Amino acid sequence: MDYTAQQFEKIFKESYPMMYRVAYSLVEDEEDAKDAVNQVFTEVWHKKPKISEGAEIGYLLTATKNQCLHTLQKIKHRNELRRGLTINEDKPEDAEHQELMQELHRAIEKSLTEQDWRVLSLHYYDDLTYEETAEVLGISSSAVNKHITHSLSKLRAILNPSK
Repeated sequence: MDYTAQQFEKIFKESYPMMYRVAYSLVEDEEDAKDAVNQVFTEVWHKKPKISEGAEIGYLLTATKNQCLHTLQKIKHRNELRRGLTINEDKPEDAEHQELMQELHRAIEKSLTEQDWRVLSLHYYDDLTYEETAEVLGISSSAVNKHITHSLSKLRAILNPSK
């Protein structure tokens, strides 16, 4: 898609309402739908994919659907994590698990920088790739790798000092 800023703005204004309706019908959440559509436009602006003239709407709607499917996958993953972390205090193993989780949170607060935490959170909780994490934070993929490697080493050392 080779276009000027004015052409892009025109496509944005014409396509956004339809893309939003598709996104909302899939994710059923206003903010997630807006985020999905905005992500599609951000990628189109930066990557400038080759799209045949007249096929822009079809491309944008397909990209919106795919972005929504990715969003739904992240939501499902996040909900599974939350369910997995739900503690039932009636069971002894759950109390032990809760204690370990508290220890992990203390270790994170004590040893990781804000940037380390952001990188880990985006990669593990939001299920972003190294490249996606790098793009969100405005750093390189190798910097993401360094943050993750360094952070996990710090946490291992704190949580398992005998090794």
